[in-house]
Amino acid sequence: MSPFKGQTGLKRILNASGYSLDGLRAAFVGEAAFRQLVLLNVILIPLSFFLNVSRVEQALLVAVCLLALIVELLNSAVEAAIDRISLELHPLSKNAKDMGSAAQLVALTMIALVWGLVLL
Repeated sequence: MSPFKGQTGLKRILNASGYSLDGLRAAFVGEAAFRQLVLLNVILIPLSFFLNVSRVEQALLVAVCLLALIVELLNSAVEAAIDRISLELHPLSKNAKDMGSAAQLVALTMIALVWGLVLL
């Protein structure tokens, strides 16, 4: 058991919520790509409510937008962990960062495909 896993119940939920908000704040302040995705979500998600689409289609439109935010958070976390280990250039570090970037490219492609298919 980890010594950092001592909280249970409501205290654990409150702590976890605080950590999550800290992570969102850190991403927003420190990651330009995250801020750009937030802006994209601020535009696309409200727009989805004004489109003449089914509820399932609207859910897909919103879900792919939120998925891109999740992928960016994970990509930023991987990059931060790699940088914490070492700022030295290393092929494995490059691969990890490039794979995170590739995951974000896939997520952005999903946004384009889903929105394109629903709107056409």
